Amino acid sequence: MSIAQNKKAFHDYFIEEKYEAGIVLDGWEVKAIRAGRTQLKEAYIIIRGGELFLLGCHISPLQTASTHVIPDPVRTRKLLLHAEEISKLIGKVERAGFTLVPLDMHFVRGRIKLEIGLAKGKKQHDKRDAEKDRDWQREKQRLMRNK
Repeated sequence: MSIAQNKKAFHDYFIEEKYEAGIVLDGWEVKAIRAGRTQLKEAYIIIRGGELFLLGCHISPLQTASTHVIPDPVRTRKLLLHAEEISKLIGKVERAGFTLVPLDMHFVRGRIKLEIGLAKGKKQHDKRDAEKDRDWQREKQRLMRNK
């Protein structure tokens, strides 16, 4: 079940591979995510010291958040992957000019997971071509319905 999606990532990047990562979260963040108060639009992933971190993901705290915890909505969150997956991702990002983007936050057996994509940036003309294709598919569906 999807919680939040990053539709902008599919517009700005060609997604080559997808990986599923766990996220290190605080208790108030889990409650806020379950309430649907998260946004991935401005989020991105960096590599620091052989580990992956999620930056820019906004999780709005609930009003009922604990009084002794000071919630930071855009704090840096560590991502959890197997060591071999991390080393493969680091190699591709450093050598091949790929970037890592968060695609989808969802539940897997009660746990919150983040789908990350290994992506290459689109040029402006690629974005226009994709938009033309989308418009044509929509027009085709409309024409088929009217017959």
